[in-house]
Amino acid sequence: MVGNRKITWFTILNALLLSGVAVATLYPVLYMLAVSLSDTSAVVQGKVFLFPKGFNFDAYKEVLKNDKIPRAYLNSVYYTTLGTFINLLFTAVAAYPLSQRTFFGRKWFMLMIIITMFFNAGIIPTYMVVQQLGLLDTVWALVIPNAIWTMELIILKSFYENMSSQIREAALIDGASDYRILFSIVIPLSKPALASIGLFYFMGHWNSFFIPMIYLSDKEMYPLQVVLRDMLIYNAENDAGLVDRAALAPQAMKNATIVLSMIPVLLIYPFAQKYFAKGVMLGSEKG
Repeated sequence: MVGNRKITWFTILNALLLSGVAVATLYPVLYMLAVSLSDTSAVVQGKVFLFPKGFNFDAYKEVLKNDKIPRAYLNSVYYTTLGTFINLLFTAVAAYPLSQRTFFGRKWFMLMIIITMFFNAGIIPTYMVVQQLGLLDTVWALVIPNAIWTMELIILKSFYENMSSQIREAALIDGASDYRILFSIVIPLSKPALASIGLFYFMGHWNSFFIPMIYLSDKEMYPLQVVLRDMLIYNAENDAGLVDRAALAPQAMKNATIVLSMIPVLLIYPFAQKYFAKGVMLGSEKG
């Protein structure tokens, strides 16, 4: 019977392996949270492990009090929201014609797109193009050059191809244009795929620090990840007054900022999880 399954060595090893992965994943998060909520003396003396010592919110108050961190936080929210929207829009529009077998030059276009996964011009030519277009120190420098990711385009194209062709044929018979079919039929039916690739786009923009560091010279436009990078790399003397060493441990400030940077992801993922779970099965069913 199904209810009387035998526990095999594979099941035991699998459980131990997954438990180890869970511990390795959760330990850094718990440690950062504990340090950010601990008393300064306990942090400096290295007494904090997994639970806070001298529980307090001083580090978070100090982070939010400084205008540099909240401004960078809002910048990250703005860049990520705009970037993800543009990514999803451009990817959805580009994947639709590539999924149609009657599209002229379909295989040639796909070949050119796939080549970009292995070969690219490099950062210097890309920087020169962005500079010549006058996009430096603008939000467009962060979102336009990365408007479409090749792997996400291929995933969405495959999802479109596995949709029933009868829907499109019926819409064409009723006189609907390809634009109407795409925006009124195909995209609403593609929520699982869009949610899946949208989560990857979101994570990519939210965690990005190298591209903003290259294209942005105005420090007021820095996203949170660039500010956090500066806090982690430079020593306390170069932190531009972000932390008062006599009053608060630098480790607490850094970990508090990291924890705050995780909040949007922790809030969004539970709502996208049901679509993400469907999205991992892309292409397994047709119709």
